[in-house]
Amino acid sequence: MSIIASATIQTLPEPWKGEVKSGTHQFLTDKPEQFGGHDTGPAPYDFLTTSLAACTMITLRMYAQHKEMDLGVFSVEVDFHTNREQQERIERRVIFEQPVSQDLKEKLLNVCSKTPVTKTLLRSLDIQTTIL
Repeated sequence: MSIIASATIQTLPEPWKGEVKSGTHQFLTDKPEQFGGHDTGPAPYDFLTTSLAACTMITLRMYAQHKEMDLGVFSVEVDFHTNREQQERIERRVIFEQPVSQDLKEKLLNVCSKTPVTKTLLRSLDIQTTIL
């Protein structure tokens, strides 16, 4: 297997706050104030929804480029839902500024179902943890 992404987080003095390094990028992670953090960066599930939204946007643009079509300006919104019974679901909305035909909507929904992050989220992963 090859590594396609990696991240390192160093704890900071404030509770829940950490400095994230991913590739050449650095940013903060934190929890919202209502959960005891300072809200200085995205929380873990924010990264999860951002990952899915970003992958969806990139995949749709790649599809459009491959098909030599212009999708125009669009946005991707992702919400992660959970409840006390630990039932979870993700809602994703792709919003186009220009009208999209029903035929194209069906094709784009199919593309969305096959984005790499979508496929990862829909299958189980093996997570191995080592304490050093």
